[in-house]
Amino acid sequence: MAEASLLAEGSSSQDAKSDHGARIARVALDVPVHGLFDYLAPDDLSCGDIGSRVQVPFGNRQRVGVIIELATTSGIADSRLKPLTRILRDVPPLSPDLLSLLRFCSDYYHHPLGQVVMNALPTALRAAKPIKQRLKLAFRLSEAGRERDDSMLPRRHVVKRRLLAHLRQSELAEEEARAISPRAIKALLEMSALGWVEKIAAPVATSTRHAEIAEPRLTAEQQAGVDAILAEAPGFNVWLLHGITGSGKTEIYMRVIAHVLEAGEQALVLVPEIALTPQLESRFRARFPQANLVTLHSSLAAGERTANWLAAQAGRAQIVLGTRLAVFTPLARLGLIVVDEEQDSSFKQHEGLRYSARDLAIFRARQQNARIVLGSATPALETYYNARAGRFRMLRLTARAAAGAELPSVRCIDVSREPLVDGLSKVLLEAIAARFERGEQSLVFINRRGYSPVLMCSACGWKSACARCASYLVLHLRERRLRCHLCGHQEAPPIACPACGNQDITAIGHGTQRVEAALTRLFPGARILRVDSDSVRRKSAWQGMLTAIGEGRIDILVGTQMLAKGHDFAGLTLVGVLNADSSLYSSDWRASERLFAQLIQVSGRAGRAATRGEVLIQTQFAGHPLYSAVIAHDYTAFAETLLAERERAGFPPYVYQTLLRAEARAFTAAQDFLAAAAQSAARLGHPGIKVFEPVTAQPARVAGMERAQLLVQSPSRQSLQAFLTLWHPQLLDQKGKKIRWSLDVDPLEF
Repeated sequence: MAEASLLAEGSSSQDAKSDHGARIARVALDVPVHGLFDYLAPDDLSCGDIGSRVQVPFGNRQRVGVIIELATTSGIADSRLKPLTRILRDVPPLSPDLLSLLRFCSDYYHHPLGQVVMNALPTALRAAKPIKQRLKLAFRLSEAGRERDDSMLPRRHVVKRRLLAHLRQSELAEEEARAISPRAIKALLEMSALGWVEKIAAPVATSTRHAEIAEPRLTAEQQAGVDAILAEAPGFNVWLLHGITGSGKTEIYMRVIAHVLEAGEQALVLVPEIALTPQLESRFRARFPQANLVTLHSSLAAGERTANWLAAQAGRAQIVLGTRLAVFTPLARLGLIVVDEEQDSSFKQHEGLRYSARDLAIFRARQQNARIVLGSATPALETYYNARAGRFRMLRLTARAAAGAELPSVRCIDVSREPLVDGLSKVLLEAIAARFERGEQSLVFINRRGYSPVLMCSACGWKSACARCASYLVLHLRERRLRCHLCGHQEAPPIACPACGNQDITAIGHGTQRVEAALTRLFPGARILRVDSDSVRRKSAWQGMLTAIGEGRIDILVGTQMLAKGHDFAGLTLVGVLNADSSLYSSDWRASERLFAQLIQVSGRAGRAATRGEVLIQTQFAGHPLYSAVIAHDYTAFAETLLAERERAGFPPYVYQTLLRAEARAFTAAQDFLAAAAQSAARLGHPGIKVFEPVTAQPARVAGMERAQLLVQSPSRQSLQAFLTLWHPQLLDQKGKKIRWSLDVDPLEF
C-alpha cells in the first residue's frame, strides 16, 4: 500500500474552473478511455452544473456521464461536436471536494477518470432515468400556526386539535401522524394550505428501533485515547488506534462520533466486509437512536442504496457505515472518518479500479480537514511504520475493556506426532467436548470452504483440476458439485476416474463442509453451524446466524475468515485453528504478515467475557517464530522483525511498487507485451526506477487466460508516480493483439 501520509499530500490535477460564456461541456463517461469528451453546451448551462449528470450521444447510443469542466473552446472542430441531449438536475451535482477526490484517484491509480467517476455513483444514478425521490414528510408549526388559538377550530375538528397540540411540543413525522389518526395527513395538508403548518423533509428512517444503551465506563487507556483525540483542535489528524482484541476500540469510535455529531458534522465509518456491518450497525443505532444512520454496501437493494447515498449527500444522514466503496460517499460536513480493521486486504480493490479505500480515506480526511482514526489489533506494516516514524499519532490499548476479561491462552498442537480424525486432533476434540459439557461455545477455524480441496485417483494420481485455471476443482459435497473458486466453473463429480476408470476416488484435504460433517458425527447432540460464503448467500441468513450465536443457540461454529474479526460472542471460549501452516511456505512475501494478523484476530474471538478463552493451533511447526509471537500476543516484536527483514530485502514500506499485469490466450503473447513494456521503460531512463524481468503470475492461468506480470519499484513514491505518468501513455499506444493488461499501484497480491 502507499505510504499514506505522503498519499495525502494532494493530487497533481487542479479543480476545473469554468470561464464566463463557456460553450463546451467536458464530460466523464464510463468507457475505458483516458480523457474527457467535449459536447456543445445548452444556453442554460452554468458553473453550478459542474458535477451534474448528463445524457449524451456516444457512438450510436445514448450514455450517462458527469460534467467535469466547462470550456470556451475545444480541440475538436465545431462541425464534429454534438450537443448534450439533456442535463439531469434531479439530484444535486457532485461537490468540488468529491470531484477532486475522484480526480486524484484517477491520477494516482492511472485509471480512466470516467470509469472512476461513474464507479463512485450508485447504479441508479448511472442510468438516464430521472431519480424520483420519495422523501417522507415531517410537519412543524409555522409562525402563524403558533399564534393560532385552538378554540377558533370547530369542536368537530378533533384530529386537527390533537395534531396542533402535538406540534406545539415537537415536529411530527408521517408515521407518527398516521398513528394519531388515518385522516391525519389530509388534515395536516389542509393546515399547510392555510399556512399554519410547514412541510419539511423527515429524518432518514432507521430499519429497526433499538433501545438506547448507556455509555459504559471507560478504562483508563480508553479515556486517555478519547481525551487525546478530542484535545486536538478540529482538523486533519491521523490517529492509529492500536488496541488488542476486545480492548474497546469501538467505544472510542463512538465517543469521538458523539463529539462530531454535537458539532453538527458527519461521520464516515468504513469496515472491510459486509459481514461486519450488522453487529456494528446495531451497536451504533443503540448508542445514537436520535441520529440518522445509513449503511452503504453491495448487499443493499439498488433503491435503498441510492436513497442512503442521496441522504448522505443532502446532509440528512449523520453517520454513514459502509464497506470499501463508501469512501466515495458525498459528505459536505465530514468531520471524522473511522477505518476499522484498517489492515484488512479487503479495503484494496483487486479488479478494475485497483484502489485502496484506506489510503483514499486518509487523502479525503486531509482534503476536507477532518480527523481520521485507523483502528486495528494488528496494524498493516505500512501503517505501523508511519506511526513509528511520527507521521501518524499512535494510541495503544493493552488491556481488554470488559471487567475481568483477559487475552486467551494460545497453545500449538504438534500434529506431526499424532494421528488426526478428519483433520481434528485428539487434544482439540477433547477441548471441544469439555466446552460442550459446560454449555460454552467453540469455534473451529479453517479458511477453506467446500468439502475437500481436491479429488484424487488412488490408482493413477489423477486430480480434479480446472480445465480453465491453474487450480483444482473443490468438492462441495452437499450440492454434489465440483467448483472452481477462481473462475466459477462447475461440474458434477465423476463416478470413476476420467483417466483410468478406477472407482476409488478419494477426497484429499479438508474444507468447512468436511469439518462440519465430522463434528456432526463426533458430537451428535451438538448444535453446529457452518459460516462461510456458501452458507450466507441469502440476504437474511447472516443476520439470523449472528442472532442464533449471540443467544447461545449454537454450540460449535465452523467458519472461515468471516468469523475471524470484529465479532463479539460472549459465550465463545475456545478457538481451534486448522491448516494454518499452508501460509508459512507461500511464495507471497506478505503471507506471514497476513497469517499473524489472521491468527491474532481469530484468537481474539475467545474469552471476551469473564471466562478466559483458549486457542489451539494445529501445526507441524510448533517452534516457528510466528507462532511464538502469536502465543505471546506480541505484535510489536513481530512487526519490528518483519520491518528489519523488509528493509534488508528492499520491500515495502521501504520502496514503492507497481505491478503491470498482462493476460492472453497464449502465454508468449502476454510475455511479449511485458517485454516490450520493459523496453519502453528502459528508453525513458527515469532515475531511481527499477524494472524487473517479466515472470509468470500466480495462479498462472485463470478462466483460460495465461497470466504474467512485471514489477516496477522505486525508493521514492513521487519518482514512481512521475515515471508512471510518462510510461502509461506508451502502454496505451503499444500494439498488442488480444492482450488484457492493468496497472496495480501499491499491489497487495503478487
